[in-house]
Amino acid sequence: MAGDKAEVLMIGQMAPMIIDGVAKAFTLHRLWEAPDRDRLIAELGPRLRAITAGGPVHDRVDGALMAKFPKLEMISSFGVGYDHVDAKWAGEHGIVVTNTPDVLNEEVADTALGLLLCTVRELPQAERHLRAGKWTSGDYRLTASLRGRRAGIVGLGRIGKTIARRLEAFGLPVVYHGRNAQADVGYRHYPDLVAMARDVDILIVITPGGAQTRHLINAKVLEALGPNGILVNVSRGSVVDQDALIAALKERKILAAGLDVYANEPHVPPELTAMEHVVLLPHVGSASVHTRNAMNQLVVDNLLAWAAGKPPLTPVPETPWPPKRK
Repeated sequence: MAGDKAEVLMIGQMAPMIIDGVAKAFTLHRLWEAPDRDRLIAELGPRLRAITAGGPVHDRVDGALMAKFPKLEMISSFGVGYDHVDAKWAGEHGIVVTNTPDVLNEEVADTALGLLLCTVRELPQAERHLRAGKWTSGDYRLTASLRGRRAGIVGLGRIGKTIARRLEAFGLPVVYHGRNAQADVGYRHYPDLVAMARDVDILIVITPGGAQTRHLINAKVLEALGPNGILVNVSRGSVVDQDALIAALKERKILAAGLDVYANEPHVPPELTAMEHVVLLPHVGSASVHTRNAMNQLVVDNLLAWAAGKPPLTPVPETPWPPKRK
């Protein structure tokens, strides 16, 4: 170990801002560059106290990996979603997990509304019409509209509430589905997702990923959404049954879909890319310079707070502070 700096293991390659920030304050070990990953893990095992993870490819940080570091105290993860970390196991073993919420709320909400507008008004398709020189032969076709629609949000968390405020500004009534009703909001709560899908014609998905929400949006929900319905997913690809969605789009059981996330990123099924009534983005929900810098800095700041013996800035619910080690 170099000097008195705490050691941090970075599981996969992260943004330069995170790498530089961690390397400046800590002794950084880059697992993705190690010639022998198992050897580095074994070497660090008896003494490592902190890990950082996340980025374009979310390497799994499960109980089996964490168990190799008996002194592990802290995992600083990039992104608001942290389904790549077994936070439940971490909490049960006194390990704090942090993520990067709040600083991306506005950006993701902007993306969700942009994706909705592009989907309902077919804006990318209209642009392609112009670029292909087709306007001189005739106007682009009339599209669907936001007018007269009702929006249902699946997951009224911080980002969900930010999306809801934008929807209200567009004059759309808002309802939501979640495990529990929230006393501090005025929107109608639907405990039954299928019932909500039946009552709305826009479904915006912004719930966390993971086993509990896998394929939450299934064939039954899409059937309830109906032939005038629009699905927008800015959460995780796993939340939507992608095969069921492709089938619903092919059979025109829903009107259209706007997607920023997919089941097996960065691979998008050719069935989706071939469809004209789908708008596809390459997981860019928070991908602005401003927001990504804020997220990157929060990864570093959580580690700095831990190293200084202070409470973590953004611990996830499964890992309360102070930690309880067995």
